[in-house]
Amino acid sequence: MSNDHQGTENVTKNRVAVGDPVLSDGAPLNPAPSEWDIRAFEAVLAPLRAWTSPKFYGLENIPAEGPVLIVANHNLLGGIDAPLIMPEILRVRGRLVRGLAEHVLMVPGVRDFLHHFGAVRGTRSNCLALLERGEAVVVFPGGGREAIRRAGEKYELKWEGRTGFARMAIQAGVPIVPLAMIGIDDAYDIVFDGQHPVMSPVRWTCRLLGINTELSPPLVKGVGPTPLPRPERFYFSAGTPIDPTPWMEADDIDGASADLRDVVRKGLEEELQFLFNERDRDSGRTLIGRLRGVLPW
Repeated sequence: MSNDHQGTENVTKNRVAVGDPVLSDGAPLNPAPSEWDIRAFEAVLAPLRAWTSPKFYGLENIPAEGPVLIVANHNLLGGIDAPLIMPEILRVRGRLVRGLAEHVLMVPGVRDFLHHFGAVRGTRSNCLALLERGEAVVVFPGGGREAIRRAGEKYELKWEGRTGFARMAIQAGVPIVPLAMIGIDDAYDIVFDGQHPVMSPVRWTCRLLGINTELSPPLVKGVGPTPLPRPERFYFSAGTPIDPTPWMEADDIDGASADLRDVVRKGLEEELQFLFNERDRDSGRTLIGRLRGVLPW
């Protein structure tokens, strides 16, 4: 058995040497969180899941195998609702989705945790390398600016000039699945956005840390004046895959990318509208409504 293992190890080393892609920051090509890792991750998310009682629609639209680019919207603060979708896709579709993380998250400790669960730095080379390996990759075109909302920007998509994901889908020839998420923007109110004069100390701190001041976080309130989010239900919906083939032979790659981006945006906006409709007729949208649904009186 030891000889067989040694032989396999040598084959693996040789395979890497002859052209396997290399991800940035030492990210593993084949992350393999154990069953206990997944259970621990879900245990950490359990309070949030219980508080928000999420509903999922259309996950069967995510292919069970083969490369796919999942294009999602960021909501307020970005990292509250998104973690709930990853274990659900793993459970329903049997796929570990590879996330493209913001550069600001790639610091020691956080970076190692993200790598362990399949996330990599959000670069085009990393994304293309994963797609070429047949992975499911999720990208948020609006990036940090879409997550760091300002007053009056509830559920707005901030995709102006964002064509990179469409270009990668065209280059790799992979389908795009629009994934809509709502809930957290209903659970918080923005007291002061990051550009308000009151928030100048926060902007100063961001500048000191080398963070773009456009990404200065807002001051929010949830339950009463506290930072605890109101127990609004979270909703997720994956739309029909969009085939990039019609754009792959275009002479003008910039124009093709912009056109495909607009098609994907329209698809995502349709999924958002579907979720708004589901939310508005859901008697269990709030915690009180959910309790009424389970109580015998």
